[in-house]
Amino acid sequence: MSISLSRGMTSLALLTALAGVTTVSTLYLVGQSREAEAQTPVPVTLATPLAATVLTAEELGDPVMAERREAALRPRQTLIELVEDLGANRSDAALSLKALYEADLVDPRRVPAGLKVNAYFRGDGESAQLASLSMSNEAGKQIMSRRMPDGSFRPLLLRAHTEPVARRITATIDTSIYETALSKGARDQQVVDFARVFAFDLDFQRDIHPGDEFEMVYEEIVDERGNHVRTGDVIYAAINGKALDKAYYRFTPGDDGMTDFFDTNGDAATKFLMKTPINGARLSSNFGYRRHPISGYNKLHKGTDFAAPSGTPIYAAGHGTIERANRYGGYGNYVRIQHKNGYETAYAHMLRFGPGIRSGRRVRQGDIIGYVGSTGASTGPHLHYEVLINGKQVNAMTLKLPTGRKLSESPEILAEFEQVRAGIDALRLGGQMMASGDSDTAIEPGDTPPAP
Repeated sequence: MSISLSRGMTSLALLTALAGVTTVSTLYLVGQSREAEAQTPVPVTLATPLAATVLTAEELGDPVMAERREAALRPRQTLIELVEDLGANRSDAALSLKALYEADLVDPRRVPAGLKVNAYFRGDGESAQLASLSMSNEAGKQIMSRRMPDGSFRPLLLRAHTEPVARRITATIDTSIYETALSKGARDQQVVDFARVFAFDLDFQRDIHPGDEFEMVYEEIVDERGNHVRTGDVIYAAINGKALDKAYYRFTPGDDGMTDFFDTNGDAATKFLMKTPINGARLSSNFGYRRHPISGYNKLHKGTDFAAPSGTPIYAAGHGTIERANRYGGYGNYVRIQHKNGYETAYAHMLRFGPGIRSGRRVRQGDIIGYVGSTGASTGPHLHYEVLINGKQVNAMTLKLPTGRKLSESPEILAEFEQVRAGIDALRLGGQMMASGDSDTAIEPGDTPPAP
């Protein structure tokens, strides 16, 4: 099942207020013995699992087993120092690493502390000779440097076969969705993506209560042994609570390719505009008359202020075209975006503008347009946010915004969605049957759920 992720926005601050199969791995030999080989990786297929190919690939058929030594790179330690500490002589350490550097498999200027390095030696004691190096600087990928018969070292790249596995979590919230989901096996990214789905429906700091229930189905990318390689997409998100009872399915319409989450009826989770286009902010001043903090006079405050640390990203509240992005009197660094149907949004007091933000540029909902600051007539770092309709400021917090896409308006696309929805429900039902009430279940994509 192919379902892509919409990169809508919300924040981690919202969250605090979510078996593998052995198969073929591919080993790329970046040859050094001939000039052509040095430029072009030669793929060699090894029909062995990743765990077995560590030595199999290193030996490449050599029956002599090697002694393995392991160490982690310490802060301010160089790789050559680490390899020497493992027992290699200076020449072998330099040659083995040089092969990796020249093949662009390792950048010696960007090697993180904590990187684990395995060195394989043949022989005993002081006469032991470095046979190969092995390290992994990226999940699902292992790089090696192997001694050749002529004493030179050849770089190798081993990539694990990976596949998506669907996992389902359902739980009652004790403290927060974030803590509850992590305790059930979800990772940070899945929790963030789950919260993004409900960015238009919920204030996670105020609308989530102990006793509320949630459900999430997400993909995890695993290697052939079932080990986690990287986080995958959330494909189903549901909340059953005091403030909201709703479920969304991930779907990419075939006509425009714009991935979103849709409820059971095919109505998009994404609305026309976001009410709070900022991560983890505190509402510090509402729309309406107030005593101005600088002039001291009662004055209509024509926007909503969100207090946040300086440098916090500010996002475009909706798709549109930037009308202006410059210094604008008491507003300081200011951006105004024109949307459809006479709507505009404005963002003021920014520290600086986002990358490439300028008048005339098209932006998408969730694009970074600037960063929180205190430029212009401001007493501290915050975002002053305005929504205008036909040139007049309105209260963004009480405004009933236009809804997002309704698939019912496109019968063929709705039929596509219903097929995807049925597939996701099959995963969910299968998880319930397999779990017998457990809240953390692995479901292989494509599995047929047992009959009720």
